[in-house]
Amino acid sequence: MAEQGEVLPGEADMAAVQAAMADGRVIELLPVGVIDAEHLVRDRLAIDADEMQALTDSLRRRGQQMPIEVVPLPRPGPNGETHGLVSGWRRLTALRRLAEETGDPAFATVRAMVVTPDTAQDAYLAMVEENEIRVNLSHYERARIACKAMEEGVFANQRAALQGLFGNATRSKRSKIGTFIVLVDSFDDVLRFPSSISEKLGLALAREMVRDPSLTQEIREALAEAKPVSALDEMRLLAAMVTARAEQAASPERTQEPRAAAERTAREVTRITEALELRFDADRGRIELVGADATDTLAADLRAWLTERLGASEG
Repeated sequence: MAEQGEVLPGEADMAAVQAAMADGRVIELLPVGVIDAEHLVRDRLAIDADEMQALTDSLRRRGQQMPIEVVPLPRPGPNGETHGLVSGWRRLTALRRLAEETGDPAFATVRAMVVTPDTAQDAYLAMVEENEIRVNLSHYERARIACKAMEEGVFANQRAALQGLFGNATRSKRSKIGTFIVLVDSFDDVLRFPSSISEKLGLALAREMVRDPSLTQEIREALAEAKPVSALDEMRLLAAMVTARAEQAASPERTQEPRAAAERTAREVTRITEALELRFDADRGRIELVGADATDTLAADLRAWLTERLGASEG
């Protein structure tokens, strides 16, 4: 029986293994089928056929030399996926092709480094930087990565995710990516070609969704019914709905009652960012901030500023 404080044989090794796993330094052998390859980036661009063939031939001859990086999923995916891919998409794709082509069980598993939230920040950032260089991610893809990172607890909130993943980007660019997070949250399960959404269309879409929240459900229903077969069809549908809603909002033929309601609730509207409006009604003594940029962090900062400003003026 071990004395108090004494480390039994094997305990030190087990502690070292657990520490290494927590640091993302342990390589595990996982079935290729349990990994969600599209966990972070959807609609990946087509890869060079010659490059993929060279990688496949190398894996066939020498096996997998470098591990991929994955994160544990908070819940199993629709096909039983337990891990989400962070980096190594080409290697995983080549192994899956070899497994299907040869039936060799050696290609049915993949060497993977399972990263935890503490170590995943660096892994996510490395993946973002690599993809920015190789394929120039769309705003939607950038926003989706931020959403996934928040879901897994890699970043505590939207502001931390945007700063951590896109800290080298301008503040304006981070704000636009933040606006696209609204689109990811609203349409990721119904869009078929989301990376084709241009910056202009995405910002206009978010703006109209803020103006009229009912537009979100209308777009979801339209996408589900239309089932666009190409990116062009999907973008035309989104653009048409945004244009129609914007024209409706600006039309002088709208009924007087909605117009009067709008005037009562927002006598003066100032656009602070693409995703934040300030609405001021002096008659009713009301100030409102509306939009995707109206975050918990902004509310806390504003509360502190108001407390200092108004408290100082009253004193």
